[in-house]
Amino acid sequence: MSIPVKAAHSSQNSDDRLPPHLFRQAVDQAALAISITDAHANILYANSAFHRTTGYEQSEILGHNESILSYRVTPKLVYETLWAQIQRQRPWNGLLVNKRKDSSRYLADVTITPVVGDDGLTTHFLGMHRDVTEVHRLERQVQNQKTLIESVVDAAQVAIVLLDEHERVLLDNQEYKKLVSDLGKEPATKILAELRMQMGDAFTQANKLHRNIAAREVYIELAKRPTRWFSCAISWFEEHDVGADAFYEPQHRHYLLLTIQDISELKRQQETLRMNSLRALLSEQERIQGLRETLAGAVFQLEGPLNMLSAATHMLERRLINQSTTSESGVEGTIPTSALGDAIQKSREALETLRACIPNQNIDVMLPVDLNEVLTDVLKLATADLLAASIVVDLLPSSKPAIVSGELAQLTNLFKQLVANAIEAINEQRGGRRELRIACSPHTDHIEVFIEDSGTGVAEDSRYKIFQPFFTTKGATKQHIGLGLAMAQDIVNSHNGTIDIDPSYHTGCRVRVQLPCLAGGTHV
Repeated sequence: MSIPVKAAHSSQNSDDRLPPHLFRQAVDQAALAISITDAHANILYANSAFHRTTGYEQSEILGHNESILSYRVTPKLVYETLWAQIQRQRPWNGLLVNKRKDSSRYLADVTITPVVGDDGLTTHFLGMHRDVTEVHRLERQVQNQKTLIESVVDAAQVAIVLLDEHERVLLDNQEYKKLVSDLGKEPATKILAELRMQMGDAFTQANKLHRNIAAREVYIELAKRPTRWFSCAISWFEEHDVGADAFYEPQHRHYLLLTIQDISELKRQQETLRMNSLRALLSEQERIQGLRETLAGAVFQLEGPLNMLSAATHMLERRLINQSTTSESGVEGTIPTSALGDAIQKSREALETLRACIPNQNIDVMLPVDLNEVLTDVLKLATADLLAASIVVDLLPSSKPAIVSGELAQLTNLFKQLVANAIEAINEQRGGRRELRIACSPHTDHIEVFIEDSGTGVAEDSRYKIFQPFFTTKGATKQHIGLGLAMAQDIVNSHNGTIDIDPSYHTGCRVRVQLPCLAGGTHV
């Protein structure tokens, strides 16, 4: 400790002005336990603090060896090192487990300094020690807690990493080290970059104000490996500077704690469940739509002959009337036209009953739908068929969301039918290219989707017929009733769009679908 004092001008040595007894009083009243021994460590003097620390009165301790304070748990090597040091007339400092008068133990921070006479021989030893038991306990407690925390953090099933304000890694656990081997150097930097891109200004503001960020999902795409998904959270911690400069003027440091939980498997399970649900929904919708088209087609097919029969009956009735008016006998015709009329009436009633059995087309609420996502889902649904047919797929989504107003399941079913039709067309072709190309592009007022295949193509005279119910070029032996493209046409019509075959495409078939874009949803 240094205390500022005024300078004193004197030619005399300052020690000459100190009373001789002041040294003894200073030592006796010192807060540190002090003892003086002879060259054999027999105690010649002990101050008041020595009594408070050890419990021994001066009268009880004088003449005894310092070893009276020793306790057996202190290793013998420590005492051997102590004596070797002081016998070389060098001070020794260390920790000893001492025993008080009442046999209680304490940890002593001991300093022993040899006192060397004019002849160069050690005449006495000056011993100073203080009880540091509580300090040691607190230090050990902090160390134990630190070890415990590190063990818990290392055992955690999530990756944990501590970074400074400059996003430099200070501490991490075993799970984070696994991420380093999986994702490359410093996954935290990649994940923070993804969060920054995802959240924009909100992330910058949270960082600036040291606000926590709740769990957010991010993904990292890896070359030739499945995409990895993570649930991440950010917490901020404040640390007080322990430097001397900050004792009276506290200073703080902030640290970012990033927790990273790998949810890739969960995402895969969710995606599998979603695709299975979508597949079941489309199958049910396709079944109902097929039933509608079948019944509607049957009604349409039956109405034609019935109308012809009805017209023929009317013509027959008029001819009979004309014959009856010109006949010499005046006898009316005997052909039972009334029976034909009854049969036609019954047939029409049967058709109406059949028409009433056609399921209503339930149109759900029109919602914004991104065709990019729809096309991706359709290819996922068709993955098995595409792999089985060894078809190379080229998906070209629009650079921005291609938003239309529509019913998600119906739009998915639309493109599912078109892709399925393209796969069948490619399978019909022996040899040659086996390619499927799907492109989505936005325009001022509509979204245009092209589905191109390298199959056998569509004949010019069939361009419009293929969208009619029950029309098929594949033949009955392949169990096709010709409703797929008819359903596609129906869905496009319900969404106020158009669908057609590009006549200028000669290396296969190109189907073009145009759907009105949602106002404000897509901009060119």
